[in-house]
Amino acid sequence: MREASRPPSPASPAAAARLAGRLAIGRDGYESGAAIAKVATGIGGFDQVAMGGLPARRTTVVAGPAGAAKTLFAAQFLAEGVRSGQPGVFVTLEEPAADLRTNLATLGWDVESWEASGDWRFVDGSPLTPRLAGERPAYNVETLAAQIGAAVDRVGAQRLVLDSINAVLSFEADVVLARQLLRGLVLQLRQMGLTVVLTIETRDDPGGSLTHYGVEEFVADNVVLLRNIHEGTFRRRTVEVLKMRGAMHHKGDVPFTIVPGEGLRVLPVTVPALPPHTVERVPSGIAGLDELTHGGLFSGSTTLVSGPTGAGKTMMAIQFAAGGLDHDETVLFMAFEESHEQVRVSGAALGSDFVKHEEQGNLHVVSLYPEVASLDDHLVEVFELVQRVRPTRLVLDGLSALERLGSEHSYHGFLLGITAFVRSVGLVTLITASPPAGAGGSSTSNHITGLVDTIIVLRHHESGATIRRGVHIQRMRGSSHENAVRELTIDERGVTIGGSLHVSADHPAVPE
Repeated sequence: MREASRPPSPASPAAAARLAGRLAIGRDGYESGAAIAKVATGIGGFDQVAMGGLPARRTTVVAGPAGAAKTLFAAQFLAEGVRSGQPGVFVTLEEPAADLRTNLATLGWDVESWEASGDWRFVDGSPLTPRLAGERPAYNVETLAAQIGAAVDRVGAQRLVLDSINAVLSFEADVVLARQLLRGLVLQLRQMGLTVVLTIETRDDPGGSLTHYGVEEFVADNVVLLRNIHEGTFRRRTVEVLKMRGAMHHKGDVPFTIVPGEGLRVLPVTVPALPPHTVERVPSGIAGLDELTHGGLFSGSTTLVSGPTGAGKTMMAIQFAAGGLDHDETVLFMAFEESHEQVRVSGAALGSDFVKHEEQGNLHVVSLYPEVASLDDHLVEVFELVQRVRPTRLVLDGLSALERLGSEHSYHGFLLGITAFVRSVGLVTLITASPPAGAGGSSTSNHITGLVDTIIVLRHHESGATIRRGVHIQRMRGSSHENAVRELTIDERGVTIGGSLHVSADHPAVPE
C-alpha cells in the first residue's frame, strides 16, 4: 500500500522556519536558529556564496596555488573587521609587514592609520633562516602563540589571519609531528574566541588534499578553495566553498576578479527578484519594428539581434540607441568590435549626431577590444559603467566576440551574469551577436537564447543578382508578434523594416 504524502516535519529549526515562511532560499537560516552566526568578509559577492559570510569564532582554511589571491582574501577579511569595529591581527609568516602595508595601500586601505588607532596589528612570525646548509631547525609554536596572544590582548582583536601556514609546516619533516604542531596552535587560537583565517599554498589544483600534511582533515571547520586556471589567453580565478561545518553555503566554483581600489569581487549568478511583468511598451526607434512586435519592446526587457556579418546588426543597434536619444533618454553603447569613431560615423550615416549627444551627456559610447581583459573583468566593467552612467537604454554590440576569451562554460556564465544584471536594474537592453558556425543564419547562439525576452533574426536573401536583407521575430515573451519575414533596408534615412520579403525556392537564403 502506498503511503500517503505527509508535510515535512517541523522538528528542525530550518524546517520550522520554512513552514512558517521565515527562511528564504539563499539565506543561512541563522535568524531562525538553523545555523551558526557568521561574520561579513567584505568581499563583494562572497558572502552571498557563503550565505552570510564566514562562521564566527571558527577556523577557515583558504587554500590555493601561487597567484590565487589568498593573501588578499585574508587581508580583505581583516579590513572588513576594522570597518565593522572588530580589530584584527595579521600574522605574517612569509612576506614582510612593510611590503604588505605598501601592497594593501594600493587598494585604498590605510593600514598604518589602523595600526595607529589600535585596530590592526602585524605579528612577524617568519621563521629564522638556518645558519648551516641543510639544517632544519625546530619552529617554536609556543613562542608564536605567545606573540599572537599579546597582540590580540593589545588591540582587543576579534579576527585573526595567519599567512601562510606552509612556513610553519615546512620546519617539520615528520607528517605526524607537523599535524600535532598545527593542532596545538589552532586549539590555542580557538580558546581565544577568534574568527581565524589560515592561508595554505597548494602545488596545483586545491581540489584534492590541500597539503601532504592533511591539515584540512582536523583543523579546518571551513575550507575555501581559490583557483587560478588558464583559459584561452587569460587566467580565470574562481572560488569554491568546499565545506562549512554547521552552516549552509552554495556549491561549486564561482568566478572572481581583482578590482583596483577594492580588492576581490566574486561574481555569483543570481536570479533577481523581478517586479510583476509589465505591459508598458517603449518605442524601439526602428521604423517598422514596433509594428512587427505589436506595440514595441517591453520596458525592462532584453532583446537579442542575431545574424551573419553584414546583415545589419550594428546598424540596428545604432538606430535603437538613436531612438532613445530622440526621446531624451540616457543611452550607454558598449561596442566590442567597432571603434568609438566608427560608432559615431555609423550614427551620422543614419542621421543621428552622436558627437553632439555625447557632448550633451546623454550618450556614452565605450569601445572595448575583447582581448584587453578577461570575461570576468568585462562583466565588472559593464556593472560599473551602468551604475555610473545610469542609462535607460543599454546596447551591447558584438557580444559574441567575447566568446573567444575563455571556455564555453565560462562564456555561458558570463552571459548569465550580464542578463541577470540588466534584468535586476530594469534596463531596456539590446544585444547583438553572431550565430554559431554552421547555424545557417536561422538560429541564434545556444548560450543566450533562453536568457533573453525577444529574439530578432537577420538573414541574407538572394533575389536575382541582388542580395536583400530579411528580418523576422523568432520569439517574444509575453506578446504576440508578426511571423512574416520582412525586408530590412539601411540608408541615409535610417534602418527601416518594410513589407514582406517573398523568397522562392529557387532563391534560398545566402549561406554564411
